[in-house]
Amino acid sequence: MSTLTATTTTAAPPLRLGSLEVATPVVLAPMAGITNAAFRRLCAEQGAGLYVCEMTTSRGLVERDETTLRMLFFDERETVRSVQLYGTDPVYVARATQILCEEYGVAHVDLNFGCPVPKVTRKGGGGALPWKRTLLGQILRGAVAAAEPYGVPVTMKTRKGLDDDHLTYLDAGRIAEESGCAAIALHGRTVAQAYSGAADWTAIGALVDHVSIPVLGNGDIWEAADAVRMVEQTGAAGVVVGRGCLGRPWLFRDLADAFAGAPSRALPTLGEVRAMMRRHAELLCHHLGEERGCKEFRKHVSWYLKGFAAGGELRRALALVERLDQLDALLAQLDDDEPFPVAELGTPRGRQGSPRSRVVLPEGWLDDTDGTRPDGGPVVREDAGEATGG
Repeated sequence: MSTLTATTTTAAPPLRLGSLEVATPVVLAPMAGITNAAFRRLCAEQGAGLYVCEMTTSRGLVERDETTLRMLFFDERETVRSVQLYGTDPVYVARATQILCEEYGVAHVDLNFGCPVPKVTRKGGGGALPWKRTLLGQILRGAVAAAEPYGVPVTMKTRKGLDDDHLTYLDAGRIAEESGCAAIALHGRTVAQAYSGAADWTAIGALVDHVSIPVLGNGDIWEAADAVRMVEQTGAAGVVVGRGCLGRPWLFRDLADAFAGAPSRALPTLGEVRAMMRRHAELLCHHLGEERGCKEFRKHVSWYLKGFAAGGELRRALALVERLDQLDALLAQLDDDEPFPVAELGTPRGRQGSPRSRVVLPEGWLDDTDGTRPDGGPVVREDAGEATGG
């Protein structure tokens, strides 16, 4: 049976975010339509870490938008609640942070300034916002002040910049530190790159040298060995894992082992993957009901079976499953003894795409780095139902 390459022989220190201690320095990145309560529990069952809810809009939360509120659902065993907020208005972000602390009992709030989706950046949000340094500072200070009475740490996630000619990450790190953020996570790509190309880990190392708060590295962590290598090369305090865990929630088990200095475990057989698929579907049905849970599970089938020899007809049937008993009958057709396809190790998963010729921004966005009106308000307006991409 194949095994993962050994990673480290010494245990890594825990990740400390203010008063919050994360035993394994690993954070599950929020992914729209993926990191719901069922997936977060599935990953948490595999290994220690911090598991962040899907990105939530601050205005939607403040105005009690039904779709937004439905996203703030937690598993009964989710004792450490972590939520990522999106926002462009300091008042809304601060109020949303207070609501999360006061009404939802969250232990950690992360602010998204890294989303590259055009519908977000064209309104000055996500990865576009750090260009406006003054506005960024206002948002961060407001969120930190709102969370402080509850002892809840606030962190931020960002990218290198808009493109190679408009880098913002070093200024963003300085502003985050000055604003009282507990940490900053850096995705080693620009907004223009989106999810294409290779992540620049040297930028993560540069940010580590630039600030005194913990820096978390994000980008191109496909295996546990990648995470250890990133920390060793950059000095990052931990890692943020996104697409690498799609169809592979056991990656968090491997990460926990690697950062604990434990020996690597055997790669899962198709039978073990099948059991993980069934558990995932079961949890989705538990939280969403059988019909909706099975429909939600469909998107995960291709990720779980990537590289395995399961035939096209079986894959198509699994992608149309409507009931758990139907799923069981289909999963029973898989060859439990088939070994894990080692050729898939270290390869990208999920969306990749191509770099963009230009970043979609509000008109005149690059003219200054302030981002506020004379009255102190933001130059962009946040919509209640905006932005679910991450």
